[in-house]
Amino acid sequence: MHILWTLLIGLIVGALAKFVMPGKDPGGAIVTVLLGVAGSFIAGMLGHALGWYEVGDGPGIIASVIGAVILLAIYRAVIGRRARTAW
Repeated sequence: MHILWTLLIGLIVGALAKFVMPGKDPGGAIVTVLLGVAGSFIAGMLGHALGWYEVGDGPGIIASVIGAVILLAIYRAVIGRRARTAW
């Protein structure tokens, strides 16, 4: 059940991450939502590793948004650099 909760939070977080970091994304809204889900999973794994969450607890919204914004920044840096070197 906590995987479904993490996915639901991730979808919301993807939209919030796009709101926090406006601008053009090389993948559009779908990639932003997928990065939100990945950010939510990373926040959950990091929270479990650091002892912030108990077994079965999902990540919070704030931690998920931070994870998604970090992933979105990395994604923009990697994809943006690759697009510039292709020309």
